[in-house]
Amino acid sequence: MTGQLVDRFGRVHRDLRISLTDRCSLRCTYCMPAEGVEWLSKDNILTTDELERVARVAAALGITEVRLTGGEPLLRRDVVDVVRRMTQIEGEQGPLEVSITTNGLRLVELAGQLADAGLARANVSLDTLRPDRFLALTRRNRLDDVLAGIDAARAAGLDPVKINAVAMRGVNDDELVDLVRFAADRGAQMRFIEQMPLDAGHTWSRVEMVRGEEILDRLSEAFTLTPVGQRGASPAELWQVDGGPTTVGVIASVTAPFCGSCDRVRLTADGQLRSCLFARTESDLLPLLRGDATDADVADLMRRCIAGKQAGHGIDDDGFQQPDRPMSAIGG
Repeated sequence: MTGQLVDRFGRVHRDLRISLTDRCSLRCTYCMPAEGVEWLSKDNILTTDELERVARVAAALGITEVRLTGGEPLLRRDVVDVVRRMTQIEGEQGPLEVSITTNGLRLVELAGQLADAGLARANVSLDTLRPDRFLALTRRNRLDDVLAGIDAARAAGLDPVKINAVAMRGVNDDELVDLVRFAADRGAQMRFIEQMPLDAGHTWSRVEMVRGEEILDRLSEAFTLTPVGQRGASPAELWQVDGGPTTVGVIASVTAPFCGSCDRVRLTADGQLRSCLFARTESDLLPLLRGDATDADVADLMRRCIAGKQAGHGIDDDGFQQPDRPMSAIGG
């Protein structure tokens, strides 16, 4: 059962993204409609024992990092226990490094507990610093809770806190500099993400998308940006701001894809393995986990999933089709 998850292009997979739930406490306009989407059946959501089992098998196959995502992962009632169990799993380089991507609404309540359970760091989504825009974007009046959550994560030692913003034309693209300054004041790293075709309404437009090079041009008007070495398998290209120590990241998944160095595999909350964020096919682990399959059987399915991974996400291909699942159901 041991070995590495290597695809036919020689990419070694070390990063497992696990969605704990498809539910979310916000209704961001670029992710889902105001009324939400149809949630997964509770009976199909992986139990904590099942999540731990998959993570143990993955660790034996060379996975060293686990990122907990959603939906909103902090909505899962036993999220602290999930973290505690994950951080006790030994990978080939020691215990798994566990992080989380969250909207931050419950961090004031949970940041300390998560840190005590072994969580290494937190990524917090924050697209705007303006209350009116936050309400319009998320359809919830919760900006103050997110800001307090960022401070709580820092106080709990979940460093470095990374703040993620989707850059959107005519929505928040006039706040890019302000967001960098906000993050710098808190010792956090700001990261801007090109909007990707993963919305439930399939309204994404390449023409309206703010390109990574545009983001850098805007920031260069206010700061001196110096590239920070090679990014390896990281999705973000990093730039030092005014000589440091502050850095800013740009994730240009659409215009400057990093598929050639991708080391990520994803597990949805209902037990589907996905070799790519934009994959059109999935590998169903649920029957194995709830049947009489051995860990070797689970490992074999994981290997077969990675073996079928495509060279790239194909957004620029003429026949590109957006995944049926929205981002909230896939997990970031």
